[in-house]
Amino acid sequence: MAPAAQPTSTTYSIAAIPADGIGPEVIDAGIEVLTALADMLKSFKLEFTHYDWSSETYKKTGKYIPSGGLEQLRKHDAIFFGAVGAPDVPDHISLWGLRLAICQPFQQYANVRPTRVLPGVQSPLRNCRPGDLDWVIIRENSEGEYAGQGGRSHRGCAWETATEVAIFTRHCITRIMRFAFETARKRPRKLLTVVTKSNAQRNGMVLWDEVAAEVATEFPDVAMDKMLVDAMTVRMVQKPESLDTIVATNLVSRGNGQTGTLRDDTDAHQHQHADILSDLAAALAGSIGIAPTSNLDPTRQNPSMFEPIHGSAFDITGKGVANPVATFWTAAEMLAWLGEEEASTLLMESVGSICARRIVTPDLGGSATTKEVTAAIVNDLRGSLGKVASV
Repeated sequence: MAPAAQPTSTTYSIAAIPADGIGPEVIDAGIEVLTALADMLKSFKLEFTHYDWSSETYKKTGKYIPSGGLEQLRKHDAIFFGAVGAPDVPDHISLWGLRLAICQPFQQYANVRPTRVLPGVQSPLRNCRPGDLDWVIIRENSEGEYAGQGGRSHRGCAWETATEVAIFTRHCITRIMRFAFETARKRPRKLLTVVTKSNAQRNGMVLWDEVAAEVATEFPDVAMDKMLVDAMTVRMVQKPESLDTIVATNLVSRGNGQTGTLRDDTDAHQHQHADILSDLAAALAGSIGIAPTSNLDPTRQNPSMFEPIHGSAFDITGKGVANPVATFWTAAEMLAWLGEEEASTLLMESVGSICARRIVTPDLGGSATTKEVTAAIVNDLRGSLGKVASV
């Protein structure tokens, strides 16, 4: 008799870029959990390649990404990113030197951020019931101010001029709208809210609105409504249950924060508008320390990049109290993108379990360290898989 066929497993190549501040701490925690989960399930393998691209690298070499670096990244299935930004490097240099230097050429045009109140986590909204706040915020990740158009002239003169040109193209608006409608279609409520500022921005945002209405005709099963960004903040606070999937330009959705428990002074001036919706969403869900982000190339021609939103948080770097939950949730999003849905679900169930048991870091009102939260997740996964195996 021929020997029984052995189950095969897929091996995924992951580029790890911890970068700055608490990035190495939380990425180490994420890799520990991902490796343990893969070892327990034995249905897939993860191979991590570490890239020491950080602000320290920039200060030593003048570059965040060395020559040929992007070609190396292209060989991987996904990118696991920590945080970029340092107090002694201007924010626009760190953002454009590393994060956007990956997002732009890799066409990671869909920035996706799920937000919900996890078990055991208290929303500051007094009347927020379980399930009321369960959103997916989708941001156009390649245009607007991130197109990099503009410049400065007459430097040093009283009439020195700086321009920041927001670019909107029908092609890019169409592709992000289709992605947003497809995301909304997969969720139970099938509701998409399009965020705009077309009352004041009468060209680019009017085109945004027009394309949204056109794409909506392709998705008759998805309900769509439209909100001005300033009114949207009120709706998020007063009627969180009325929202589900949200799509916005990068101007009104998200920036590259460097945050500790909330936001430290190194980023207080950067992207005030860009942080409106998603930083508010994170605060309403309990802490920016739990918020994940995916930077996706939906065509899958390039690797996508997954990062916690909290940023480098130099105010707590090295103290061992960085919240790894955002990184675990980000890791779960990465697993789902790679097709490992079971592993993704198991990881998020364990995240919910340890939050419900209040094994959490100080930003969530707990006293656990990064390492203690990480160990609790691994133990919970081991217990969950042990129960399944014994059935």
